[in-house]
Amino acid sequence: MAPDGTKPIGQPVIVFDGNGTENRTCEGPKFYKRDGWYWIMCPAGGVPTGFQLAMRSKSPYGPYEHKIVLAQGKTNINGPHQGGWVHTKYGEDWFLHFQDKEAYGRVVHLNPVDWTTGWPIMGKEGEPVARFKKPKAANTQICNPAESDEFNSHTLGKQWQWQANYDEKYGVPTAFGTFRIYTYKLQEGWKNLWLVPNMMLQKTPADKFTATTKLRFTSKAEGQFGGLIMMGLDYSALVVRRTGKEFQLVQMTCKAADKGRQQAETVLATLAPTAEDKTEYKPGIHEDVWLRLSVDNAKLRFAYSTDGKKYRQCGDEFRMKEGKWIGAKFGFVSAETDANADRGWLEADWIRITK
Repeated sequence: MAPDGTKPIGQPVIVFDGNGTENRTCEGPKFYKRDGWYWIMCPAGGVPTGFQLAMRSKSPYGPYEHKIVLAQGKTNINGPHQGGWVHTKYGEDWFLHFQDKEAYGRVVHLNPVDWTTGWPIMGKEGEPVARFKKPKAANTQICNPAESDEFNSHTLGKQWQWQANYDEKYGVPTAFGTFRIYTYKLQEGWKNLWLVPNMMLQKTPADKFTATTKLRFTSKAEGQFGGLIMMGLDYSALVVRRTGKEFQLVQMTCKAADKGRQQAETVLATLAPTAEDKTEYKPGIHEDVWLRLSVDNAKLRFAYSTDGKKYRQCGDEFRMKEGKWIGAKFGFVSAETDANADRGWLEADWIRITK
C-alpha cells in the first residue's frame, strides 16, 4: 500500500494459506511489525471451536512460521479468537477477543499477552483466563454500557438497534419522556415476525438479568399489538393485542422463524382498556401495562402487571436462540394486520435492567 494507506501500489501475493491444514478457516487477519518481525495474527478453526494463530517472518512476503497462541484448552471459554493485540502507553500488552456463547452472542474477553518467548502467548500459558488484574490506567472508575433507558432524551440511546435500516415511520422520541413505536403493517399471509423491521432491540447484558418496562399501547383498529420480545432465529414475545373493545395479553412464539414457520399464540389474559378517546373521529383505546422478561441460563420467563407493583408470571418458558451471526436481542415490537387502518403505537415510558 501507499505510505498514506489510500491505495495499493503492488500486486497481491499469497503469503500464507491455512486451507487443507490444521489452521483451516483463517480469517480477519491483522498485520503488525514488532522488533524487526512482521506478524500476521488471525483466528482459525471456526467460530465456536477455533483458536488464535500468530505467524512471524523477517519479510512481509514470508515464509511465515506459525504458532497457536490462544486456545480453549481445559477452560470453559470456547472459540477464543478473532480479536486484536493492544500495546498500551504503560507498556502492557493485551488481547481483545470473543467467545461464542450461542444465544448470548459473541461476548468480548480481555487477556494479557506475554512476549518473553518471542511469541505473543495469551492468557495463562496460551489458555484464556476468567479473572485477571486489570490493565494499568489513569482512571479507576468502573462503568457499564447503557442498558436501562428512561426515554427522557430527544435522541435514541446507543444501546438500541433497529432490526432493519431506520425509517422515521418506525418510531421517534417524544417530548413527553417516552419513545413511540408505530405499528408496522404486516404483509398479507404473514406467518411470523421475522421480517418486521421496526423492532427496537438491544443486546443481552449478562447471562442472568431482568428487564421491566412500563408502556402504553394505543390501538386504532382490530388486531394491532405491541409489547416485549426476545428476538432470534426462534423468538418469543409478550404483547397486548386489541380484540373488539378490549385487549388480550398474548404470548407469540416461533421456532425457525427465518425459515418461514408459523408462530404459535397463547392468550393469557383479557384486559379492559385503561383509557378511551372521547372523540367521534377515529378514537383510540389505550392500555397501560408493565411487562417483564427474566433470563437465566438462556431460559426466558415473562410476567406482567396492571399496577406496576404486583407481577404475575405468565406464559411458557422459552429457550433463547441466537440470530444470524448475532446473539438474541430483546426490546420492543409493534405491528398490525390491517393494511387500511390508521396506525396504532406503542409508547415506552421506561425500561429498567436489573440483576
